[in-house]
Amino acid sequence: MHYRDASDLAAAVRDSLPGDGHVVVRGDLADAEAVRSMVDEAADRLGGLDVLVNNAGVYLTHPLLDGSYDQWQQAWRDTLGVNLIGAANATWCAVRHMVARGDGTTGGRIINVGSRGAFRGEPTHPAYGASKAGLHAFGQSLAVALAPHGIAVASVAPGYVETDMTSKELATRAGDVIKAQSPYNRVATAEEVADAVLYLASPGAQWASGAILDLNGASYLR
Repeated sequence: MHYRDASDLAAAVRDSLPGDGHVVVRGDLADAEAVRSMVDEAADRLGGLDVLVNNAGVYLTHPLLDGSYDQWQQAWRDTLGVNLIGAANATWCAVRHMVARGDGTTGGRIINVGSRGAFRGEPTHPAYGASKAGLHAFGQSLAVALAPHGIAVASVAPGYVETDMTSKELATRAGDVIKAQSPYNRVATAEEVADAVLYLASPGAQWASGAILDLNGASYLR
């Protein structure tokens, strides 16, 4: 499990997991060398890598007609640096471990956590929508490139999910509007997204390689 700043929360999650052997590693995904060190440390402490889940992301508000040109550029750099380039760098590093196993075998799973926003648009968060669209396309490109090595690559595209980051907004009138986007009149739980990721990481999910799985409770259909 990777974290950037929240070391206490990362340790708490690690300690809550059943079994042992869980590893917590630190790294800033916007820093290419930090990504390499983080992935290599994880592989060393775990004895190799089988699965990479690109889940980290930032969600910065930057409407086109508000703010300065410098703010606009910074929002794009910060968002793409983590959501797309950071994921691409983590993947580059992780794949080296997946194809260079000590027993001579290859294989693995890469799951990208994209977003419904890649398809429906993000008018006040355009860099976020673009980064997630790029992440989906990146995953499909690698699904073809890595198939000869037994590595399957797939993506999930959640809508709103109830997390620490969204809980305040979901408790407001705006949150009621967001929930009403789905005919279930709610948003997803983190566990529902995790269940989909767990399937895509499983041995039986190789034939889902290249897929983008919508997880939005029928709030956006395409």
